[in-house]
Amino acid sequence: MSDAILFSVDEGMARLTLNRPARLNAFNADLAHAWRDATGEATSRSDVKAILIDAAGPAFCAGGDVIDMATTMGSGDEITALAQVINTGIRSLTESSVPVVAAAHGTTAGGGLGILLSSDYAVVGSRSRLGSLYANIGLTPDLSVSAQLARAVGQRRALQLVLQDRLLTADEAVEWGLAAETVTGEDSAAEAALVRSRGEEIARFWLAGAADAYGQAKHLVRAQPERTFAEQLTAEALSIGAAMQTPDAQARIAAFAAASAKKAD
Repeated sequence: MSDAILFSVDEGMARLTLNRPARLNAFNADLAHAWRDATGEATSRSDVKAILIDAAGPAFCAGGDVIDMATTMGSGDEITALAQVINTGIRSLTESSVPVVAAAHGTTAGGGLGILLSSDYAVVGSRSRLGSLYANIGLTPDLSVSAQLARAVGQRRALQLVLQDRLLTADEAVEWGLAAETVTGEDSAAEAALVRSRGEEIARFWLAGAADAYGQAKHLVRAQPERTFAEQLTAEALSIGAAMQTPDAQARIAAFAAASAKKAD
């Protein structure tokens, strides 16, 4: 695995740390390929039941490394090919049955917004700022921003964000539905550490509970836009039936029944 992403697995939790801090973790070719490989490994391993995405340095992800693109890539076809590499990793996350938490301190902009949207639960710092900013340099949304942003915040708000030179505050990101919660630290460095810590706490919560059930619930919700209402009902019925047969569910149901009977006595 490239040093552009730090990858580790500990007691069921895969941690992917974007590691180009000097460039605000903006994507170049090295990070793109490391991202594809790390997400593919994390979502294919049977011992991984939760995924945490965080970042080194002062920001979560500033999108694409425009300076690197301008100096190393000579055509739009090369940019398209690189975006497709990153898209492979995004699909690995969104199509998997593993819940993903993003710990996004500092700035999240451009394609970095797509990385955040590929998580199922996002924590940001109170100093965080989130936005599109593509049009500032004459580019258009990529890395799933146009695909996922409107689903997350609604079409009108999505258009407000991509058609303005605007960065949302952390509170606005929570209000809009881009993030689930904020964390506050004494300064930027302390806040970044607290955001990462809270992200890990959420992943550990999934692991301590019915991890497979959380994963299947995530998969049902993520897959819903591709199905008709009737197809989604069938998928739900099949999923709960399969879950009922698992040893984990059997043990939890028995414990629930025993606790209920005790209360009734």
